Amino acid sequence: MRDTLSEINALRTAGLIGQWAIGGAMGATFYLEPVSTYDLDIFVIFEGAPLILTLSPIYDFLKARGHTADGDAVIVHGWPVQFLPAESALLREAVGQARGIDFEGVPARVMTAEHLMAIALQTGRGKDFARLLTFVESQTADEAKLRDILGRHNLGPAWKRFEQNFPS
Repeated sequence: MRDTLSEINALRTAGLIGQWAIGGAMGATFYLEPVSTYDLDIFVIFEGAPLILTLSPIYDFLKARGHTADGDAVIVHGWPVQFLPAESALLREAVGQARGIDFEGVPARVMTAEHLMAIALQTGRGKDFARLLTFVESQTADEAKLRDILGRHNLGPAWKRFEQNFPS
């Protein structure tokens, strides 16, 4: 994944993407036990993006560097990478507040545990609730920070439902 993250940094250096952060299941592995996941979700703030966003410049850049498209992902050094726009206020905040990490000598950014939890709650699929439950059981997140994020993004009622359905 080191080489994959280097390519994502190259996209940023080339001005094709703005600030970015690892999210989704791969992001969760920085806090929890590793899980099987198909791809690397990279959430991106596209500065000055048009109303209709096209990822063609990203795909073209990576193709010129020897990588291939595969459905809605690009295979970058063996990793399927999905570039997802950070469209909502929660996603933009999660990218903006992502923590910097050093992954085998390559700088990268990963969303905080609290943001990953809030996004999982907001997305609301079965696998998201399972990941959310794993976060709760691991006591990885700062509860005050999580509640602050949930409050700012109107996710308090969804959290109450989650707590009722999945008591810890």
